[in-house]
Amino acid sequence: EVQKHSVHTLVFRSLKRTHDMFVADNAKPIPLDEESHKVKMTVKLRTEYGSVLHMPTLKENLREKGGPNTGDPYGHKQYSGNQGQELEYLITGTHPYPPGPGVALTADTKVQRMPSESAAQSLAVALPASQSRLDANRTAAGVGDIYRHAGISERSQPPGMSVAMVEAGGNKNSALMAKKAPTMPKPQWHPPWKLYRVISGHLGWVRCIAVEPGNQWFVTGSADRTIKIWDLASGKLKLSLTGHISTVRGVIVSARSPYLFSCGEDKQVKCWDLEYNKVIRHYHGHLSAVYGLDLHPTIDVLVTCSRDSTARIWDVRTKASVHTLSGHTNAVATVKCQAAEPQIITGSHDTTIRLWDLVAGKTRVTLTNHKKSVRAVVLHPRHYTFASGSPDNIKQWKFPDGNFIQNLSGHNAIINTLAVNSDGVLVSGADNGTMHLWDWRTGYNFQRVHAAVQPGSLDSESGIFACVFDQSESRLLTAEADKTIKVYKEDDTATEETHPVSWKPEIIKRKRF
Repeated sequence: EVQKHSVHTLVFRSLKRTHDMFVADNAKPIPLDEESHKVKMTVKLRTEYGSVLHMPTLKENLREKGGPNTGDPYGHKQYSGNQGQELEYLITGTHPYPPGPGVALTADTKVQRMPSESAAQSLAVALPASQSRLDANRTAAGVGDIYRHAGISERSQPPGMSVAMVEAGGNKNSALMAKKAPTMPKPQWHPPWKLYRVISGHLGWVRCIAVEPGNQWFVTGSADRTIKIWDLASGKLKLSLTGHISTVRGVIVSARSPYLFSCGEDKQVKCWDLEYNKVIRHYHGHLSAVYGLDLHPTIDVLVTCSRDSTARIWDVRTKASVHTLSGHTNAVATVKCQAAEPQIITGSHDTTIRLWDLVAGKTRVTLTNHKKSVRAVVLHPRHYTFASGSPDNIKQWKFPDGNFIQNLSGHNAIINTLAVNSDGVLVSGADNGTMHLWDWRTGYNFQRVHAAVQPGSLDSESGIFACVFDQSESRLLTAEADKTIKVYKEDDTATEETHPVSWKPEIIKRKRF
């Protein structure tokens, strides 16, 4: 018996078959058809140069009298500035030209004496600027060419030659060239990073990590509800702070005061005094779990983002909520601050990124290019640019208006975290435990890392929740789902010879959205 399927099933089955049939040809350039290419070029020539095809033409007896200089391989007429013998030429075509600009066209001026070099040049005034220019290779139409070919309905050369004749780098002319597909510039070489230390001590997922400005220690927050402070050089535990009653989702150390800020799924935002290791301030206002926080680099302002779809700006000292940044329609996963405008950037599960005006507390720009949740945003330490991470793509943007730069495709996972250093190494950490390292400028993925989970953990506990470079940018720290902190460093023994860039100048397949 033939199994009966619904129309819906049959349609989708046929769609899948069609897709599988053509998937191999996806994004390949279409082969050039000679005949249609010639037709296209002829149409373009007529469209763009039709207005100058009725230029003056020489009388037939010009060639007998004293034809073009035999020394010129192109047959261009060589004119001297004070030419004694004046040759006649006819003006033909529907709109005859006067000898030069500003001369009225009458019956007397239709047949003229051969003009001097300067007058001849003025005849080319209607041509694009590049065409009246005589370059070293004589690819532009010379004055002799204008005399010889003007008024002829079809140029005597085949279409390919005609293109070469008018191709001299002009504005409109460049459209006639077969455009070369853009290729990726060669990426800068970066040494590979290798795992050199695994630090354990937390009893739950390590959700967040931050390095203090003096580069002596770093701090982590975990699902075991504790905040732990570790020595950066030795990896030894220095201190544990308890106080949160749910998972700690964000930590940051102030560069302006001896304070540590933390936030968690218990809706709390706390300020810890590191001289007394006690909570000295609470910031109340969020209606749901607080997912991230950041400090403003130049003023005493704290910004937090939450599952309640808002970000809040707090005055660090007075604990007052300065602004509530509302506009997102789903949980706000990440927030970043900078001194330049726009001073606040948020990424949300509603798939948008918003750039905010700190003073007005309003959205400046909303970027809607991502198709899935934006869980990570990172600002480049030197360039006026930033990147955002989502399961569909990592995208790079320009400040201040959020102009799109490029996609970094290939990390096909839920990207939880991004970090970038001054050398242009971008790191993306994903929910499945993979970490990709990219060259910031070209978007070239130069290394992929999937570190083993610590013994006793399930493979499903492979996941990176946060990563950060230390202040010297020589160490990379990752906070992971196997309850460890992993520390990576550059491989000192690697050279460009031992680890060459396996890069090919392939055609870029960049999508706008």
